[in-house]
Amino acid sequence: MIILKSQAELGKMRDAGRVVAEILALLKERIKPGVTTGELDRLAEKECRKRQAKPAFKGYGGFPYSICSSPDEQVVHGFPNDRPLSEGTILSIDFGVIYRGFYGDSAFTVPVGKINKEKQHLIEVTEKSLSLAIEQVQCQGFLYDVARAVQTCVEAEGFSVVREFVGHGIGKGLHEEPQIPNFVPGAGRGEQLRSGMTLAIEPMVNAGSPGVKILRDGWTAVTVDGRPSAHFEHTVAVTENGPQILTQI
Repeated sequence: MIILKSQAELGKMRDAGRVVAEILALLKERIKPGVTTGELDRLAEKECRKRQAKPAFKGYGGFPYSICSSPDEQVVHGFPNDRPLSEGTILSIDFGVIYRGFYGDSAFTVPVGKINKEKQHLIEVTEKSLSLAIEQVQCQGFLYDVARAVQTCVEAEGFSVVREFVGHGIGKGLHEEPQIPNFVPGAGRGEQLRSGMTLAIEPMVNAGSPGVKILRDGWTAVTVDGRPSAHFEHTVAVTENGPQILTQI
């Protein structure tokens, strides 16, 4: 069942989204060669405590960390660790909070120092695909319009969208209905978008084939061909006046 949010609830989700955006901005400032993702994870948890928020992912389904940190060929759900980041890597950070009863969820991919042209183009295309998807978040629009925007943008550049992981509704739960694929899964137009829906839209884009596999930790998803992957996400509200990005400062 899709849960529509009231104006008061959207205000609370905007507050949660702002907390996510503030903490992600702090993490982004720290990312450089020599830093560890473990340091970033500890910083995220510290900043949550300062804001009286809870990390959304820690303990969710048994996930043991506050952030998902996924370098290079890792697609999503990577574990933070104490290995220094290397120049030329790209790093995806996915992070969410629970704040005053509501979830916020967002992600980005950034370069670690100087990166090659393919990785830079992958980041740019993935971020662009999210922007194009958000433009389709309109009352009386349809879910597959959002999906098509991502898929068309990505495949035009020779990249591929991950099929195994999708976006989702969000609110008092981290994962609510509807599921939001980054590709058009079949005939029809999907769910009609209505004011009060809140969506976590998150393209995951591979430089090579779309296939992924899960490592032995049971969480970390990596590309099957070992090529890099990028990930961007925002929590977005459907309103009568168009899309509102909730995970921004």
